[in-house]
Amino acid sequence: MISKKFISRRTMLRGAGASVALPLLDAMVPALTATAATVASAENLKRIGYVYIPMGYNPAEWTPSGDSLEKLPSSLSPLQPVSDKLSVLTNFDLQNAYPGSHATSNSAFLSAARAKRTESSDYYNGTTVDQIAAKHIGQRTQLPSLELSMDLLSTVGQCDNGYACVYQNNLSWASPTQPLPSEAHPRIVFESLFGNGGTPAQREAALRSRASLLDSITCEIKRLKNRVGTSDQNRIEEFMTSIREVERRIQLAEINAKDNPLPDLDRPVGVPVSYGEHAKLMFDLQLLAFQGDITRVVSFQLAREASTRTYPEIGVSDPHHPVTHHGNDPEKLKKVAKINQYHVSLFADFLKKMDAIPEADGTLLDHSLYMYGSGMGDPNAHDHSNLPIVVAGGAAGKMKGGRHVRFTDSTPLSNLHLTLLNKVGVPLETFSDSTGTVDELFDPVNL
Repeated sequence: MISKKFISRRTMLRGAGASVALPLLDAMVPALTATAATVASAENLKRIGYVYIPMGYNPAEWTPSGDSLEKLPSSLSPLQPVSDKLSVLTNFDLQNAYPGSHATSNSAFLSAARAKRTESSDYYNGTTVDQIAAKHIGQRTQLPSLELSMDLLSTVGQCDNGYACVYQNNLSWASPTQPLPSEAHPRIVFESLFGNGGTPAQREAALRSRASLLDSITCEIKRLKNRVGTSDQNRIEEFMTSIREVERRIQLAEINAKDNPLPDLDRPVGVPVSYGEHAKLMFDLQLLAFQGDITRVVSFQLAREASTRTYPEIGVSDPHHPVTHHGNDPEKLKKVAKINQYHVSLFADFLKKMDAIPEADGTLLDHSLYMYGSGMGDPNAHDHSNLPIVVAGGAAGKMKGGRHVRFTDSTPLSNLHLTLLNKVGVPLETFSDSTGTVDELFDPVNL
């Protein structure tokens, strides 16, 4: 007989105006664990995330030359350290995104639906896959889903070729008429994960009342550590250290923003000035949310369609959108590839962190699925074929990594959406214009 103290997976540490969910601990798996570990892996470790990049890509610097990922092309090269845990997929399309536009690239990416062309409030799209997943696997967590972005915009009206701005502003839709606004402010996201909510004024008062989230739950952490083994004690300490580091970075960003003498009407206090630092912080918040089982579904708009953001930190001072209308100019194509590589590098750092966190019979990455890509292929033509798509993680579901999967015929992206939904336990037979599933991604025994 194996004897161990059992702690509920739903255990929360509570302090002054805050609560912290814990990562999966050995002590949360009951005694006689062979069967229990299988149950935990099958039922509690299902997460799915989506990362959107705008305005397509330069396929010459993105597409692997062969079927393996032994040497990735320049735009994907930051993913090389985790290439054995991802697949690059070529020849997906979004037929319902035509006629080609920035608005429909964004709106169709997770819905695979044809958005109603309107400049008014009678917009109509389709329920997105992240929200379908949230209804099935997000009901036992604090937040059914988390919608994040990098751009603090509230533009309304017409944004692109007769399409309302709502299509570009919102990646996730709870229903065809209910877009879900995303959050780009790290402090607000942090409070939604660990605080008790309230109005902005109430959140500000709560922040003033305590120096750190962890300071208010120190006694509870100490009591919990006394109940678990050494490996769990280390896991708790690492998780809490990660929370404190995110807090520190948010507080530093707030101080820097307050001290910045330059006016910045679009960036509230607390958002890092550097795009890269902001993006890393938003990825780290996703990491904490998954690690603490606060949510199991995330969507993240890494940049907005038609963005004119510049990237001087990588030597691209030209605005992103005009560069993508490259007209096959080699210099502009080179800049598109550099922007692609920069975005990928941020995602790669996140994947490496996920893969460094042990969980159950593998890592956090093994028990998660992430889809990364764009709703636009060639940005110069505004087309929606041959999309840039990467799927990472999923080893616990027997996803095969280290491969470049090339489809002979153009294949609906909805086929991939359906496959990933099935793998996280959503029993759908069809989704939008799907024609089947992408069996090539997973071990046939597990399909």
